[in-house]
Amino acid sequence: MYASLKSLVGQLLMPAPLLLFSLLLGLLLWRSRPRIGWGLCVLSALGLLLASWAPLADRLLGVLEDSYPVLLAPPEDVQAVVVLGGGWQPEEDWGVVGRLNSSSQARLMEGLRLWQLARGEEDKELLPGSATVPLIVSGVSPRGNRAPVALGYAEAAMALGIPQSALIPLTEPSDTGKEARAVASALAEPGATVVLVTSASHLPRAMVHFCAAGLTPIPAPAEFLARRDSVNTLGYWVPASRHLGKTERAWYELLGHLALNWEARTCP
Repeated sequence: MYASLKSLVGQLLMPAPLLLFSLLLGLLLWRSRPRIGWGLCVLSALGLLLASWAPLADRLLGVLEDSYPVLLAPPEDVQAVVVLGGGWQPEEDWGVVGRLNSSSQARLMEGLRLWQLARGEEDKELLPGSATVPLIVSGVSPRGNRAPVALGYAEAAMALGIPQSALIPLTEPSDTGKEARAVASALAEPGATVVLVTSASHLPRAMVHFCAAGLTPIPAPAEFLARRDSVNTLGYWVPASRHLGKTERAWYELLGHLALNWEARTCP
């Protein structure tokens, strides 16, 4: 119940719904309170314009994405590579990789690259033998009638040549905190060193959760969205929905950090 409520509140507090609600309120007040109505309409339109503008969106999201450098290779003592859940459409006939959304694809590809580097020399001679470094893929179904995202990850990973024996799908965790605790339970070793793969903007919050779960996470950012447009192109300066998506991603992570701080204060 709490997870559903948290998700609903998070969606309603996104910039687009908030600004559109403010604009609608301004239109409703236009006749009865013209100054307030006019002010709300102007501020809402300006806010929507700025949120959809690349210089601002890239600055907001870039602060999060630049928190950790790209992990070129995992340390030798790593005990697992963990790929956090994203989204997928299991009912669509798009192929095992195509059913994963862009965020999940980026996370899985980076996870597979790092797993290939992390597995021991003995594993490289045993395909499909058991692996000493497991690839943990996580994620529950975003809807009750769908298969868990973790199974989508596992299916795609096996299609790309990863042996089933190397995979540990965690199908129950519904948020990042639960994913961290599930990984700690699966490894059953306090302080286990894991390579933590998730979107670059999500990684700072994920690191807090995994440290709180008693693990030693090595940050491995994937899916960089900021600064994809060159400043020398018109698309960088013209407001667009893809830039609004960056602002919403940064805002979502800010709300996530606020929720994390609130949960920490309310814990017994």
